[in-house]
Amino acid sequence: MSSKGKILVVDDDRLVLVTLVQGLSQAGYEVLDADNGDDAILIARQHKPLLALLDIRMEGKSGFDVAAYLRDYCQIPFMFLSAFSDEATLKQVKALGAVAYLVKPLDIRQIVPAVDNAVGQVQSHTSRQSGPTENASSTHEPQPMPQCVAMAVGVLMHRYSLSRINALRRLQRLAETEGHLLVEQAEQVLQAVESLSKLGDGH
Repeated sequence: MSSKGKILVVDDDRLVLVTLVQGLSQAGYEVLDADNGDDAILIARQHKPLLALLDIRMEGKSGFDVAAYLRDYCQIPFMFLSAFSDEATLKQVKALGAVAYLVKPLDIRQIVPAVDNAVGQVQSHTSRQSGPTENASSTHEPQPMPQCVAMAVGVLMHRYSLSRINALRRLQRLAETEGHLLVEQAEQVLQAVESLSKLGDGH
């Protein structure tokens, strides 16, 4: 079976790292792994993976530090896998431009589709930049999930213990009920999370 491409996985929890490496390898990816930020940057520079999957809270360089380096110096897209979904974390994730944000704990069966989707976004973006643009609008490839939607889905998965697809369906139903576009509904979910965090900080 040919590889779907190289994925860099970074987490200082060895059990999580092994689980991710095994699951993504079985899904057809060539997986590079690191348990700290410094090694992650060295591996990224040497192997140029399609995507990096980063834990946020690590000793030494954080996932945010690694993400900023990958964005600014390697042009390698990234997604976050974290146990935190507080306002400050969400703001930082959005500011850095992650292609997706998943909240732990997650089953590898939820992570693989999320990685597939993120890789699809990256490859679609790359082909649009380098390929012919004449008939770009007539292609029938699925559109990549916008960043705010991916983040809102991650929040719903965490809050309601939903699978990724069920969280997306709940967001879609909510948007239809409220008469909003999916992106608008996602922004409302993220704003609600921020408002709740501020209420919590006030006590």
